[in-house]
Order: sequence, then C-alpha cells, then structure tokens
Amino acid sequence: MKPLWLALIGLTIGAPAWAQRPPGEAAPLQQQWQQDGSPPVQQAPLPPLPGDQPSAPDVAPTPAPAGPATPAPAPAGPATMERPNVWIPARIAKVRVLDKVDAQTETLTIAVGQSVVFGSLTIAVKACVVRPPDQPADAAAYLTVTDSHPDAPGFAGWMLENEPSVSIMQNPIYDLSVAGCG
Repeated sequence: MKPLWLALIGLTIGAPAWAQRPPGEAAPLQQQWQQDGSPPVQQAPLPPLPGDQPSAPDVAPTPAPAGPATPAPAPAGPATMERPNVWIPARIAKVRVLDKVDAQTETLTIAVGQSVVFGSLTIAVKACVVRPPDQPADAAAYLTVTDSHPDAPGFAGWMLENEPSVSIMQNPIYDLSVAGCG
C-alpha cells in the first residue's frame, strides 16, 4: 500500500489534460464571461436566521469579477413591523355595571386611586391606561371589587375594553366591564 503523500503526488502528476493549463490562463468559462461581458452567476448567501451565531468561513471568499456592480437581492417576503406594547396612564376610569336582576346598566366614572359603592359592590380603581393615538384604540383598568354579601366572590385584576372576555368578574347579581379611560 502506498503512503498517503505518494498518492497525493500521483494525483497532481496524473491530472487530466483539460485541468492542466499554464499559469495566468483563464478557465474556459471565465474566457466566455470575459468575451460576453456577462458576470458569472453567483448564489447570494442566505441571511442568518434569528438566534444564529456568526461563524468564521471555512474557505477564503473568492473575489468578485471586475465589472458593473449588481444590486443585492431583495429579502424574501414582506418586512413585518412590530409595534411596541405602549400604554399611556389615564386619571379616570369609566366602568359599566350591569344589574342582572333589574336589567339596568349604569356607567360609573371613578378616579384612579378612588373607590365607589354600587349596590353591594365596592369598586376601587388602582390604574387606568389607554393606547396612544397612533395605535388601535383600547383601554384597560386594574380593578379591585369586593361584595358585601357573604360568600360572594370578589375580583382583582385588569379588565380590557376591547376584550372583556379575557378577565370576567364572576358574580350572580352584577356584571362589570371597562367602558374607557380619560
């Protein structure tokens, strides 16, 4: 069996005639590109995926052929714009209360940090926030609700104006929802 270095020398010595050309002479395709004036087709590298770590290239990059510069390809798909989660504090909360027994609704205006008594409920507003004018309108209020009836459930949490089903106060007599902030 031949040593590896002898095998490698044999490969370079026994190269086919088409692969052997004098130094400085261009390869056949390169000659065609030089005559046509058309640059060789090169595949652009793919953009990195989120979370990918940059790595050192395994091979030195090949220089671009001389000629007019070609613009970089446009990224695939539309660019997405994510809006920041911005809320602006407000001083007043508007809370709509439904009395299920009488089928009557009333809108209460409660200042942040204050509480109001409605029937057996004590409704306290801890915070009220709205979306900025450049975003879809929405309001949210942090409410603490207690009921004076024994064994009646209370409520503490955020209620959203546009998504009232996200957090619901469970009460057999009353139903609450945020009508806005001001």
